[in-house]
Amino acid sequence: MERPADHPQILTGKVGVLLVNLGTPDAPDAPAVKRYLKQFLSDRRVVEIPALVWQPILRGIILNTRPKKSAHAYGQVWTDEGSPLAAITAAQARALQARLGDTAIVRHAMRYQSPAMDKELDALLAMGCERILIAPLYPHYSGATTASALDAVADWIKARRRLPALRTLPAYHDHPAYIAALHTDLARQIAALDFTPDLLLLSYHGMPERTLHLGDPYHCHCYKTSRLLTERFAASHAALRIETSFQSRFGKAKWLEPATDAVLTALPKTDVRRVAIAAPGFSADCLETLEELAIRGRDDFVAAGGTHFAALECLNARDTGMDLIEALVRQELAGWI
Repeated sequence: MERPADHPQILTGKVGVLLVNLGTPDAPDAPAVKRYLKQFLSDRRVVEIPALVWQPILRGIILNTRPKKSAHAYGQVWTDEGSPLAAITAAQARALQARLGDTAIVRHAMRYQSPAMDKELDALLAMGCERILIAPLYPHYSGATTASALDAVADWIKARRRLPALRTLPAYHDHPAYIAALHTDLARQIAALDFTPDLLLLSYHGMPERTLHLGDPYHCHCYKTSRLLTERFAASHAALRIETSFQSRFGKAKWLEPATDAVLTALPKTDVRRVAIAAPGFSADCLETLEELAIRGRDDFVAAGGTHFAALECLNARDTGMDLIEALVRQELAGWI
């Protein structure tokens, strides 16, 4: 049967992949940062304080004080392509598209700000994707990251009539390909340093401690990654000491410990003066790695008596990192491509 002349053309039969990361302001200025923080900190997955208590604090205090300070921090790491997180995530999507070729259509989105998840899912649907893999690039599951991204997918589902089949990328904190990629890439970076570190500090993004007691597996996922990575380094770098810490504390609540800034300040007092720091929980370099660790972390360590400091890069869009993303995506697309 021929399609009626007035029937709209609908593309079908394609497979889509949506790479998802957290988000970033559109510009390194206070208004853009305020828009980003308002959306980010209004997410009930991120801040679990009742809205009646939290929103007056957010709107009356935080959004009137923090954006200017955060804008300065973003300005220190901003690039000609925009924020590092946005530029690297876009590069990862382009690289994955080149690797997958015609077997799938790859796009990327941010949980907060742009490119927005709903718009990118609409684009994949319009391009004929009847099967879509949602791939949050968070190795370690947390309600504040992975679950929040899936909340956005659920909101999109509820607002659409025509829907594709959907799959989601699970946490990959202990995936052999992830551990191998981290070991290979970090070992390469350590070998390129002009000093031999006394310690490799693995710094993960912090979470309020109450999330652990409420059943969030994030803390356990992070420590399992550290344990598996330590086992790999024991065979290749027997003398290298490895420790775990958590960064980015915010507010007065008790957060997961030990805190990265406190560890960096304390290390020189124990005669650990040469440190390399890595952030295995981030798939792409961002404000938390480039400003918080590489700039403020260095300043704290040197001020406390440290002599040598190196902030190692995330996997980003280099071949080792893309080998990992491709392996994870192809595994989840099994049966579709």
